[in-house]
Amino acid sequence: MYIFDRSITYTFSMFLQKKEKPAIVSANITVPYKDLGSKIQLYSSLYTSVDKVAIFSENRLGWIYSFYSAWNNDALVVPVDFMSTVNEVAYILNDCRPEVIFVSKDKNNDLEQALAQVNYQPKVLLIDDYEQAACDAFDAFPVIEPDEQKTAVIIYTSGTTGSPKGVMLSFTNLLSNIKAVSVDVEIYQPNDTILLLLPLHHIFPLLGTMIMPLFTGATVAMSPSMASEDIIKTMQDNKVTLLIGVPRLFSAIRKGIKDKINKSKVASALFSLAEKINSKAFSKLVFGTVHRKFGGHIRFMVSGGAALDTAVGNDYKTLGFDVLEGYGMTEAAPMITFTRPGHIKVGSPGFRLPQCKVEIRDGEIVAKGDNIMQGYYNRPNETAEVLKDGWLYTGDLGHFDKDDYLIITGRKKEIMILSNGKNINPVEIEQKLEHYAAFVNEVGVYQSGDQFKAIVVPSDTLMAQYSDPMELHQQIKWKVFDDYNQHCASYKKVTDFTVFDGELPRTRLGKIQRFKLADLESVEKIEELPQVQVDSREFDIIVSYLEQEKGKRVLPQYHLEMDLGLDSLDKVSLQVFLKSSFGVDIAPDELIRFKSVLALSEYIQDNRSRMKAEKIDWAQILKEKVNLSLPKTWFTGRFFVKVSKTFFRLYFRFRGKGLKNIPDEPCIIAPNHQSYFDGLFVASFLKNKTIKNTYFYAKEKHVRQAWLKFLANRNHIIIMDLNKDLKESIQKLGEALKKKKNLIIFPEGTRTKTGNLGDFKKTFAILSRELNVPIVPVSINGAFDALPKGSWFPRPFKTVIVEFLEPVMPGVESYETISNLVHSKISQQQTLPGK
Repeated sequence: MYIFDRSITYTFSMFLQKKEKPAIVSANITVPYKDLGSKIQLYSSLYTSVDKVAIFSENRLGWIYSFYSAWNNDALVVPVDFMSTVNEVAYILNDCRPEVIFVSKDKNNDLEQALAQVNYQPKVLLIDDYEQAACDAFDAFPVIEPDEQKTAVIIYTSGTTGSPKGVMLSFTNLLSNIKAVSVDVEIYQPNDTILLLLPLHHIFPLLGTMIMPLFTGATVAMSPSMASEDIIKTMQDNKVTLLIGVPRLFSAIRKGIKDKINKSKVASALFSLAEKINSKAFSKLVFGTVHRKFGGHIRFMVSGGAALDTAVGNDYKTLGFDVLEGYGMTEAAPMITFTRPGHIKVGSPGFRLPQCKVEIRDGEIVAKGDNIMQGYYNRPNETAEVLKDGWLYTGDLGHFDKDDYLIITGRKKEIMILSNGKNINPVEIEQKLEHYAAFVNEVGVYQSGDQFKAIVVPSDTLMAQYSDPMELHQQIKWKVFDDYNQHCASYKKVTDFTVFDGELPRTRLGKIQRFKLADLESVEKIEELPQVQVDSREFDIIVSYLEQEKGKRVLPQYHLEMDLGLDSLDKVSLQVFLKSSFGVDIAPDELIRFKSVLALSEYIQDNRSRMKAEKIDWAQILKEKVNLSLPKTWFTGRFFVKVSKTFFRLYFRFRGKGLKNIPDEPCIIAPNHQSYFDGLFVASFLKNKTIKNTYFYAKEKHVRQAWLKFLANRNHIIIMDLNKDLKESIQKLGEALKKKKNLIIFPEGTRTKTGNLGDFKKTFAILSRELNVPIVPVSINGAFDALPKGSWFPRPFKTVIVEFLEPVMPGVESYETISNLVHSKISQQQTLPGK
């Protein structure tokens, strides 16, 4: 039993606390500690008497239940990277032979293929089958208090031979790290909420975003994905206090913030001022909006897995955030040094971990302590290479400065570390590329920023067959790298290559001198690819986006990865852009199936449901003949409108103003949108003659049922899909105006969520100007209080006022000017909700 300062008491060997609070929040699901215990007991009941349990799944609640069930059954856990290839999964299973494998439905097919290569029969349990299962019968809270010397997990990481090695970490190893950040340095506290974002098969997020929080009795908030919208929403909804990520994540978030700051002269000036003042209090005050965007409760950001760029670290400091960096490796469970709050030095991963000895021997960082691994599973020789007399030889070069901060200067061994924390051995990639023997003689892979590049020496046969350098390059591009990238894990893809006619630089022992490879990039001078003319608005919009994001010219033939270098986060951003711009949702890992930017644009063209920023000559388009059969009118429709007015006057304090402003000529009636009664609110004040000649438009998605379409066609409702075909929809609305009919169009497009006036779409302004039709702005006040969005029953006796304002004549004004004028007129008449 340990008793610490500030009255925090833990049973230090117990890995799961029993608390009366939420343990995990995932989307709309909240799992209290009591229910977490029941779920663990349920999963534990699915098997008994095993030594090892593997988990092959993306992050989800069932992943956590599976993990703790193993510890509850006194078994160790083997987390398997859910992005691993079938061959990699098979290798891991054959290497450590777990008796039980938990797998998600999405990864089950890959597991079945891997099991075909495995020489034993494990028990497979589908996580999805039990995730939502009732567990009321399991009311005993699990006591997870294992033998601290036992192996807790085996984490597989790349090794020098190219095959993954299983790092054996004991409970003592884990407890050493936990104690360092929850006791010696009180970073984790019971009232914290920690964002769970990174894949749990890595030791850094496994310990930092799952084991430590649940050990201390904190709350874990799971983000649904790596998309920025999901991350921000999760932090805001759950008041996250600790954000734990890799440098790539922090760089991406920082880019978005800096882009917005740089667009404003005032914000840029304030940023420069905050940088000079160097006051956390001042920065938090000035950039309060940024802090609120992160949920407003962030105490610390923790960066690990690789070195954080100093420019990124300095910018977060200027914004008023404390970014704590750590240094370590899987073999150290994972930390060796860590930054202390209040003692941040940007560019350094901090001080030695308490109870961990760290020395510099011949420039190499070596460490010894309770955090150092037991060894590599079934690899005594490779264990002996890095563990000598209990000291872990990290292969990293560095020194301690005069203030005892660790400064890392480079790497002694070849393992390359990406900013997402992935450890990659380039030899493994080279061996797979050299299997394309018909095209490749030899290949050298090196790291460039956060991507892999390659120098390729073509085979003699290929050189003889293609004397044209362009043709040679294209053959290697498509027959080697595109094929390789399609079948490897996403973080092992090669995004660029150079064709080299010569021998790669090697040592006398035949090892590639990797540090010389980048110098060979300049030897390949291939002519610029010929420009292909593409007449497609979708293509233009996509190219404009990519050129802005990547800062380079984009040609139709360009490959998304090899020519543009899109990484995983770039693909998530592109996915969000395509969905918002065209209504087409393509999963990031599916984007690679498109061979070029042109191929992607053609797919979008065939499948889009909308398109933003479409530049169209509306005057010419509205002159085109369109077949429009206006809905037939039932007298019951007009009768219903008038009856509604009587009902509204009895149920609400309902009145209208400015009826004289409704012209006798065809017009567009443009009300703001506060409730689903708004159409009737407006129509009930119209004269019978006007009602007979007035039409509404309705979104197709709201009237898909046959009976709704039947009623719409007999009650002056024109069904439109403005998102699917904006051009045709506006043409049909224009045709109704040409037939001397009135239109009621809600410029906001949708009901307000807050009661405040929203932005106006320009559809009504286009029709008004091009057909010279007046617009009657209509101000609706009180409808939101009477029936806010999400409510089904109106609140009685609320005051609802419908005011018809003076018509706006379009003249020669721009669409935006007309829209803004109508918006301004309505805005001036609006009162705040509840007033």
